[in-house]
Amino acid sequence: MVVRRRVRMIVLPLGLWTLSALVCGYFIMQAESGNRGLEAKRALKMKAFGLNQELATMKAERAVWEHRVALLKSDQIDRDLLEERARIVLGRVHANDVVVIGP
Repeated sequence: MVVRRRVRMIVLPLGLWTLSALVCGYFIMQAESGNRGLEAKRALKMKAFGLNQELATMKAERAVWEHRVALLKSDQIDRDLLEERARIVLGRVHANDVVVIGP
């Protein structure tokens, strides 16, 4: 009977320590590789960086197009741009242009 009490006194705390170590290990593993863990955070940061670069590219492209549209809308129309658009729309060429017809 005394031996059983000593075994209980040793096994019970050992079991509790083991259980708490397993629970802590589970939470640490989830903090590293879970859906909201550190690996997911790194992946989201990389995706956000790529999207920010794409946004910067699109803003630059939009600024170029806004500038070109402003040249067409202003009181003083840029002659080169107007001539370029007229040639494209009408399908005409200037007398000094060289036309190369490909195969």
